[in-house]
Amino acid sequence: MPTALLADDEPLLLTFLQEKLQLFWPELEIVATANCGPGALQQLQQQSIDIAFLDIRMPGLTGMQVAAACPDCQVVFVTAYDEYAIAAFEQAAVDYLLKPVSDDRLLNCLKRLRQSYSGESARVSVKPAIDIQTAIKPSPLRWFHVGLGQQIRLIALDEVLYFQASDKYTELVTRQETHLIRTPLKELLGQLDPSAYAQTHRSCIVCLRAISFIEKDIFGRQHIHLRERAEVLPLSRLFASQFKHM
Repeated sequence: MPTALLADDEPLLLTFLQEKLQLFWPELEIVATANCGPGALQQLQQQSIDIAFLDIRMPGLTGMQVAAACPDCQVVFVTAYDEYAIAAFEQAAVDYLLKPVSDDRLLNCLKRLRQSYSGESARVSVKPAIDIQTAIKPSPLRWFHVGLGQQIRLIALDEVLYFQASDKYTELVTRQETHLIRTPLKELLGQLDPSAYAQTHRSCIVCLRAISFIEKDIFGRQHIHLRERAEVLPLSRLFASQFKHM
């Protein structure tokens, strides 16, 4: 029976990945979890672990550093950042999963891993993905995993009226709720349909169907009024040309 370590500094995402792995690969024994790089490395050094699912940006040590210190363990990186993909495959990572990880993408990764443990118990190496661009291409964005107390909730993209940058986080605003996600606004913009979402300001992206009207004040500044929220969003001159037809 193959064994696994899961390491992520976000407890809710760690729990979510653990539940998905138990559902999709019941035979995989998750023997350890960690919320930081040193903790993950300690577990890998103290136990016989076959597969490590590592976040890349973790406190203390990065997932890359942990993987480099344990070359005999098969590694799958699970991260929100695609800029490390080439380095990850140069380090012979089995796979590189971008958050939010879709079920199809995870199942594809597990299919390749399971092949190495089918039949005899002797370990067989899994070849890293050949097509890096395919591996790092984000899954179609349809859902967001958000934390609410001790729970993880799924928020459909269709429910989102606008996104607002907030320090290191992004506010995801629906008709009645506001949630925080860690995906940067710039990264979100690249995953959204440009015919349905548009940037209105360096810190804001709005769903076009959520717009009621655009108003110009006495100083020439433009503001976006929403159908189902009372707040008014800024429309900077840099992005105003996208809304001329409205």
